[in-house]
Amino acid sequence: MPSKFKEPLTKVRIDKWLWAARFYKTRSIAKTAVDGGKVHLEGNRVKPSKEVVVGSILKIKQGWDEKIITVTGLSDKRGRADDAAILYQETPESIKSRSENAQQRKLAHDAAPHSDSRPNKKERRQIMRFNQNK
Repeated sequence: MPSKFKEPLTKVRIDKWLWAARFYKTRSIAKTAVDGGKVHLEGNRVKPSKEVVVGSILKIKQGWDEKIITVTGLSDKRGRADDAAILYQETPESIKSRSENAQQRKLAHDAAPHSDSRPNKKERRQIMRFNQNK
């Protein structure tokens, strides 16, 4: 006779876990990220059907950021953000690296010359003169 209570999870598909832990908005986006090599399990590229267990180490690339996390809990259902935060722990090295990279991007953006407007008539004439003298 089957029990009406579920057994505690020991393994979960990686795409389901990423979705439940709120790294990706949908499970299909999580699957695409895993297929595209954005998620590595224990340093190896994996398929979406690969199962994660508590203690697994994941490397997740999202945009400019690369997070290295340790799986601390399993879930195959998406819940509140508070519940999802319990499912993983980011390593201190990863947090430090991400903050340093963000700071470098900010400094590079501030140092880069950029103008929000088009050249005026005088500047256009100077550009044309410069290009003609080449």
